[in-house]
Amino acid sequence: MTLSSYLTNLIIPFNLCLTLVVLGLVLGLFRLRKTGGALIAAGLLWALAWSLPVTSLWLGGVLEGRYPHLPPAESPTADAIVVLGGNTANGRANWFLPYDKDTAVVRVDTAAQLYLAGRAPKVVLSGGALEGDVSEARGMAHAIRQQGVPESALILENASRTTYENAALTEDQLKAHGIGKVLLVTSALHMPRAMAAFSKQGVVAIAAPAPPQIVPPADGSLNRWLPDQRTFDASRSIIKEYAGLFVYWLRGWV
Repeated sequence: MTLSSYLTNLIIPFNLCLTLVVLGLVLGLFRLRKTGGALIAAGLLWALAWSLPVTSLWLGGVLEGRYPHLPPAESPTADAIVVLGGNTANGRANWFLPYDKDTAVVRVDTAAQLYLAGRAPKVVLSGGALEGDVSEARGMAHAIRQQGVPESALILENASRTTYENAALTEDQLKAHGIGKVLLVTSALHMPRAMAAFSKQGVVAIAAPAPPQIVPPADGSLNRWLPDQRTFDASRSIIKEYAGLFVYWLRGWV
């Protein structure tokens, strides 16, 4: 693993916690016990905070609530629907419940529902190949055709690998096809960064997020103040969005 990839992986709470604890122990060996103890405490507190559902509900809720989800029939119309490749919390309908493929939140499903509700005549699928030769756009095209969206309605952008590239390369496709206003589809968590990136490229976009995932289960089974493994694992997606917004701001991409 390269240094840059390791630093990127520090976004995972467990990795940062482990790094701080190890650094603290090393400093303790060199008699810098107060500094080492502070690092160990910071690492453990960081891990504890992100294992608590209340942290995700608060910080994730801020992002998901920025652009509320609307039923397809109540969404505005546009010239095209743009759906971004990607995944959030493994597609769980609710972050705090086990994964269920029958209730999974998939962005392309939202796009299909919008198309079938007559919200736009075209669907632009954006996403390159993260592994192998098949792009996310092609994978989404197969899935959306299974839901009744015809091949003639699809426009594929097969090269993007980041949200910035989603926006820049999709904007090229929109210009080439004479498309103006679009409905932008991604996860509710990712929507603030996506909207900012598309706006920076001059795209007239209306947010059409998938349903929010970071909400208390309806059965009342969640204790917001007890550590939870699923919450801990999924929290990296929230941290990624805040870090992404900061980095994109620094680079002038939003």
